[in-house]
Amino acid sequence: MSHTIHHLRKLRLQRSELAVPGSNPDMISKAADGAADYIFLDIEDAVAPPDKERARKNIIEALNQIDWRARGKTISVRINGLDTHYMYRDVVDVMEQAGDRLDTILVPKVGVPADLYMVEAMVNQIETAKGFKTRVGLEGLIETALGMANVEAIAAYGGRLEALHFGVADYAASCKARTVSIGGLNPDYPGDQWHAALSRMTVACRAYGLRAIDGPFGDFSDPEAYIAAARRAAALGIEGKWAIHPTQIALANEVFSPPEKEVNRARRIIEMLREAEEQGKGAAALDGKMIDAASERMARNVLVMHDAIQQSTQPRPGLPN
Repeated sequence: MSHTIHHLRKLRLQRSELAVPGSNPDMISKAADGAADYIFLDIEDAVAPPDKERARKNIIEALNQIDWRARGKTISVRINGLDTHYMYRDVVDVMEQAGDRLDTILVPKVGVPADLYMVEAMVNQIETAKGFKTRVGLEGLIETALGMANVEAIAAYGGRLEALHFGVADYAASCKARTVSIGGLNPDYPGDQWHAALSRMTVACRAYGLRAIDGPFGDFSDPEAYIAAARRAAALGIEGKWAIHPTQIALANEVFSPPEKEVNRARRIIEMLREAEEQGKGAAALDGKMIDAASERMARNVLVMHDAIQQSTQPRPGLPN
């Protein structure tokens, strides 16, 4: 390994990420009792301009009235973009009125590291002024050509940044790509036209200790296509995917959960390598295949995810009233 190592900044179970418009209180209530690991309450694209102020108030009420942590949820708010006049009120109102009940802020259309710096500076000041003991993390959406061109620098930002998400719809629009649907494949392209972008973002995340999350798949009437997209993402090392409809939650949870067979094999790899180590060997054989230190690192990745899933069934401490 290089002498420079960026360890994972924050472990959060994020197999399924449900997008919930802040303009719909009923959907917010249902999300709290659903099976998604992670929920973001949206003030951005899912909310029309005339409804943004009301959506912001709904979100603040939901953060204060629902004990998301006791339900085992990571709760986030997607603010409006830095190029809008809504953004500063999103950060100020949500943080001042409910910042101690929030896990992360999802920043859309991050193009340069300074975009994160602006949000972080505001969050720092509000947390200090309010005396909040919790620390709200930041997550960035890579969904423009500019963001992808700068993705390594964005991932290296540090600070409160925990994860990057791939926003395929706006990314397609930014690149002027021809696509059949949000996250869908163009039959004229020989393969997956999102592969290069997803792979680049994932490498940047892993290099700098961030979680890598895949974005939405628009056709919620086609579960098989959603599963296929999720599997392609998982194969790259991505650990979760958005759900824009409740029916997609179970699909994401299944794809991004290591199956029992894989967990058992991971344990056997570690056991076999411990036995080999006691015999003075650096490698071993398992089921006719060579395993070594790299195999152990891959096995431990599986077990870390498995343990996180098991722990998710234990509710986190509730929020103070």
